Amino acid sequence: MNIPAHIAPFWKSFVQVQTKDPTPRFFEAFHFDDNEQSADELALLVLAGTKRATAGLVWSFEAAAVPLPKAGDLSVVTNWAKTPLCVIETKRVDVIAYDQVSAEFAASEGEGDGSLQYWQKAHSAYFGRECQRIGRVRDPKMPVVCERFEVVFRGQGERAV
Repeated sequence: MNIPAHIAPFWKSFVQVQTKDPTPRFFEAFHFDDNEQSADELALLVLAGTKRATAGLVWSFEAAAVPLPKAGDLSVVTNWAKTPLCVIETKRVDVIAYDQVSAEFAASEGEGDGSLQYWQKAHSAYFGRECQRIGRVRDPKMPVVCERFEVVFRGQGERAV
């Protein structure tokens, strides 16, 4: 996997403190959500340790022709401006129907008040936009990638949000 140029210096600083080159485990560099305010707020929740999970549509991965994340993958979380903030390691991935996502998982996402009701409201809106973007119809049984992660490296860029 090629490391994107905009995160290469950050990734290099991560590699330098590892005992073994983690580059084969690199999955992606990304920001959360589809708008600047939310992307930056969610990144701050990750840095604070509040957000320890994320959810995406299987359909979005299929539309982009990319594999689903798996345990052991390493990703760089950026803010909306693509400034790298931290490296996360995927700990667990489950594919679950939207209407079967648990309150425990919703709480691990750390968004809003941490309730399943908040999670459903926020993700129904986001997944609706995603479905429209990829030509699918939102459905209560749509497959959701529920990814749990932990921050394994923080860089100086975390103040850039």
